[in-house]
Amino acid sequence: MIREKRSKEKLETYYRKFMEEGVMDANVHPYVAESWQKSRDWKVGSARLEGLPRLGKEEFRLRQGRHQAAIQYVDEYYQTVREFFTNHNLSLLLLDEECYVLRSYAMPFYQISTIDTPGTRLSPKDIGTSSISIAYEHQVPFLLFGPEMWIRECQNSDACSAPVMAGGRMQYILALVAADREPLPYDALVSTVLSLKYALESYLQVQYRLASKNAILDAASFAVYQIQAGGEVTYANRLGQSRLGELGIQAREDEPPNLENVLLNYKHTPIYKGFQGIPSYNKAVTWITNSKTYEDITTIVPMERGEEQDVGSVVALSLPIEDLRTLVAHAVGFSARYNLSSMVGQTVNFTAMKDRAARLARNTYHVMLQGEPGSGKERLAHGMHQASPRAAGPLISVKCGDLPSEVLENELFGFGSPEGDGRPGKLELANGGTLFLDEIEKMPMQVAQRLFAAMQTGVFHRNGETIPRSFDVRLIASCDSDLKRLSERGAFLYELYEVLAKHTIRIPPLRLRREDIPLIASHIIQELAEQHHLPEKTFREDAIEALLNYEWPGNIKQLQVAVEHAFFHTESNEIQPGDIKMVTEPAFGNEWKEDRAVFVKAWQTAGGNISRLANMLDVSRVTLYRYLKKYGLTKSGA
Repeated sequence: MIREKRSKEKLETYYRKFMEEGVMDANVHPYVAESWQKSRDWKVGSARLEGLPRLGKEEFRLRQGRHQAAIQYVDEYYQTVREFFTNHNLSLLLLDEECYVLRSYAMPFYQISTIDTPGTRLSPKDIGTSSISIAYEHQVPFLLFGPEMWIRECQNSDACSAPVMAGGRMQYILALVAADREPLPYDALVSTVLSLKYALESYLQVQYRLASKNAILDAASFAVYQIQAGGEVTYANRLGQSRLGELGIQAREDEPPNLENVLLNYKHTPIYKGFQGIPSYNKAVTWITNSKTYEDITTIVPMERGEEQDVGSVVALSLPIEDLRTLVAHAVGFSARYNLSSMVGQTVNFTAMKDRAARLARNTYHVMLQGEPGSGKERLAHGMHQASPRAAGPLISVKCGDLPSEVLENELFGFGSPEGDGRPGKLELANGGTLFLDEIEKMPMQVAQRLFAAMQTGVFHRNGETIPRSFDVRLIASCDSDLKRLSERGAFLYELYEVLAKHTIRIPPLRLRREDIPLIASHIIQELAEQHHLPEKTFREDAIEALLNYEWPGNIKQLQVAVEHAFFHTESNEIQPGDIKMVTEPAFGNEWKEDRAVFVKAWQTAGGNISRLANMLDVSRVTLYRYLKKYGLTKSGA
């Protein structure tokens, strides 16, 4: 608040009258009157500044660190006006929102040693009435004349304080104090404080906006760089800094990192063209270094400057293709559909198996799942991935028995072509996650040898390429037969068997855990009801008896088909024995793979439901989509 010059003799009279008689003169400014009254109520000493609270050295250092931006700005400001302050015997204080002194500049209070040291608190309850107190309580700039100060030893100086507002609240207080030796015009005192206040507020707003933008950029899933014409990287977000570190490029205070010194093909990248004013958008780019070759999806935006529109720098947004593939893998459903809790049972052999699976899931070991067809190996693989440290990564499944050798090899390792229209394999897509190899006993020897070699080195190359590609994948394999006997007979690669068999989980067949059948059947009903948004159904007691008396040669998968049939074909909410259709053997064999009519019949039997048909034929949904395309069918019907 700007005030006109007041007679200090009259102000001294008002002060003594209040202090000696307790009478408040009507001419005292309302803010000052209010503060005097509070100072008396708080019993603030009026003679000297003494006993003020002060931060410890470590606490003060941490506080200064939090406010480094404001301190640095005021430091630089003071250096430009230092001579002016000295000539006019001015001092400046920068206080935080709790009235702790962060910095003091050119303090003339040589006789007041208690506030010589930053870290002292100068709140209203500590020093009573002052320009700081009024600026703090009313959050307005205020000029206070010496005789209005509560502390007598401070009354030989005038002071003007202003709150610094940023982010919708008071962040700092600036206090400018003028001693009486060479009086400065009050309008100059006020304008000095206000100009610094508004400049600091603008600076802080810019810093907050920059901090917000940096936070957003650091959270982005792509690397962001600003690059100068000589290859110097003058900005990199968090991921960008990590990528530079992987390239061995370290920033130094005196020299920013330089791409031209590391990238062997720098002049053949879109960055170099960007300085010619040529932008690039979502382009696949290869970065070649002495140690490794990288592939990114990169966008380059030239930053023009001046009227001549010359390019001063370029902004590069880069997403590693391996990261993009992981995002795509999740987007297309390459993630676990089940967790371990979806495997239900109470028998001793089942709970022991499940506990072992949970323990192994938390480690990084490759795992072999051994069990009869339909015993739940795929669901267990999903559950182990979900319970593992790799749960955030993709889960990619390959059914080794569905594909010829050359097709399976392409499926696993991908392929390249001179035209650049190659594609990654499942091993590449599963990077950072889990690769589930179903029916691994059917994997051809040539493919098994190549997979084993890749696992030993952590490096592979696509078919038709020589570019080495590193990968980090956990293998979970499943086998219906005795893989050890197959490997001993030479029908399966023994070295790959040894890698997988170190941690084997054997899943008990359903006939050895009959007590679990009612629980499993009820759980299947619950899953179907949730999936199709239908009311749950219950089994009549004699229906449960029928389930318990059956041998279930197809294990849980066969039970799943029977319960699904009963769920969808029973009109009432209670399933009776007659509603349960027992299938003793696969109804369609493998004829559907070559005979369209057989496939159509199976498709119609499943009611056009992909998941149900996959269970009936014991294949993956991906395989079914391939046969739908082969036979010219659509998901809506035959």
